[in-house]
Amino acid sequence: MNHVLTKSIVALLVVGIAGVTSHTSYAAEANLDCKLHFSLNSWSVIYKQAKGKGLIECVDGTSMHVSITAKGGGLTVGKSRINNGTGKFFDVRSINDVLGSYAEGEAHAGIVKSGDAHVLTKGTVSLALAGNGEGVDIGIDFGRFTLTRTKR
Repeated sequence: MNHVLTKSIVALLVVGIAGVTSHTSYAAEANLDCKLHFSLNSWSVIYKQAKGKGLIECVDGTSMHVSITAKGGGLTVGKSRINNGTGKFFDVRSINDVLGSYAEGEAHAGIVKSGDAHVLTKGTVSLALAGNGEGVDIGIDFGRFTLTRTKR
């Protein structure tokens, strides 16, 4: 067999194997377990706005403080507060994957003691939120839930 042809075939095999290996390890990395602990205050009269803060912790030892903003609109009215809320991220490769804006749609109702749980998405990353709070709120709203890194 021609020496140049043999080198070309070997090079193609190496590139092919490297591509399969890197794709496999890339897919395997999407299993980083990260959680969010947060507090959030919101108000709404047709337009909903919420602000809060949180801490994201991953099992690989990384963590970051974040500010939380949520904005949207719909048929909604009320004021509420969530303390000690929790969230779980899915399909995360690194802690930086969790930053950014998530699509949000929510139906809610509560008086005095309010419960809240929903799932948000941002590309391939999803965030399941749960929390108990206080306030009065009722309605259906859609919007954006954004996590931004803070120094503390």
